[in-house]
Amino acid sequence: MAEELFIPKLGQTVEEVTLVKWNVKDGDKVKQGQEVLEVETDKAVFPVEATASGIIHIGPYANGAVVPVLEVVAVIGKPEDKFTPGGAPAPYETEQPTAAPAAAADAPAVAAPAENAPTGRVLASPRARKLAESKGIDIAQVPPTGGEGMRVVEKDVLAYLEKQPKATPVAQNMAAQAGIPLASISGSGAGGMITKTDVERAMQPSSTAPAVSAALPAAEVTERLPLRGVRGIIAERMGTSVHTTARVTLFMDVDATEFVAMRERLKARLKDEWGFAPSYNDLLAKLCALALRKFPYMNARLAPDSVELLGRINIGLAVDTERGLLVPVAKDADKLSLRQLGARYRELAEAAKNGRALPDDLTGGTFTITNLGMFDVDCFTPVINLPEACILGVGRIAPAMMVKDGQGVVRQKMTLSLVFDHRIVDGAPAARFLQYIKDLIEEPYLWISALQDA
Repeated sequence: MAEELFIPKLGQTVEEVTLVKWNVKDGDKVKQGQEVLEVETDKAVFPVEATASGIIHIGPYANGAVVPVLEVVAVIGKPEDKFTPGGAPAPYETEQPTAAPAAAADAPAVAAPAENAPTGRVLASPRARKLAESKGIDIAQVPPTGGEGMRVVEKDVLAYLEKQPKATPVAQNMAAQAGIPLASISGSGAGGMITKTDVERAMQPSSTAPAVSAALPAAEVTERLPLRGVRGIIAERMGTSVHTTARVTLFMDVDATEFVAMRERLKARLKDEWGFAPSYNDLLAKLCALALRKFPYMNARLAPDSVELLGRINIGLAVDTERGLLVPVAKDADKLSLRQLGARYRELAEAAKNGRALPDDLTGGTFTITNLGMFDVDCFTPVINLPEACILGVGRIAPAMMVKDGQGVVRQKMTLSLVFDHRIVDGAPAARFLQYIKDLIEEPYLWISALQDA
């Protein structure tokens, strides 16, 4: 009996993946454990291994297709086995209308209705109906291969699906229930993928579609980069964040002179012992964990009917990779020593840059830090990483004239940018939180006790 090859569950929050590349061709002989397919989540690329040895029969899933997890994408078995959509793998049964018994020579010719034919006399095979129903397709909209008046068979439904706009499973179901043709919805997801938000927008009669800018002449386009994988997910999620949150940004200059001095002392003392030098990001994550513990209203998220304060402090640190921006998350950052926190971030960042980060290590954050100081950026307005309440942007540390004890002196200045969702927290409480972070940076010895276990 043929064995199903399905997309494995790649984390608690991963619902669908993009097929990056088939490493084998339809009909190839494969061995159990062989990497036959590469798939991409919004976090990383993962291999999918063959679940058995035999001949692989690939379903209608090409490179770039978006499929839900646990979806069967191929079967592995004997040469005569075929991929059967929507059912258990089995030898392919050619769909032919069942021949009616020969009529008596003197009986009038009467056309028998097709099995399960609905009102309107749409002729379709049971398997075609089952597939259409599972995909939320009106069978009456599927043109039969043989032309008008012919019976709709399974391959007709598959051909119809191929021509339809790409949509997530949730969006497909919503559109089907609302009676909205997918072709009438403009997709904002990766590669034009129709998302739940697009369907919700289409269900609102008063919604106004955004203006479409005029296309550039073909001669001016040097390259087209598909909005898929990480880039597509970033485009979708950042757009959702900007359009759904009530963003407010607070900028604050900080005297980081003592912070720099402390880091240099820690670096000289601990680099050989730890195998790495504590970075500014390590220190910032540690002090932000202390601040979130003191101001729990910043460690929150918005629920449909409430603001939820979160018990765990999980701090994400934005990492620039070749595949795009990823945010590894150190869980329970407030309970980790500086050494443990630094080691964890290095482990997570390396996996993210190599495209092998686990989905669960890139999700579950309650607060994010993004640092562009190494690129000489003074300050900026980062986008909130939903469903978090805020994000901290960190600018460069550079010498600047500042006033201290009434005198103009050269100090090490850093600018912080706290972007928060005004639906969750107000300006004054957010400012107190940022001011406390400033105090910890300016007087790092206030939290030296946090390094005792380092």
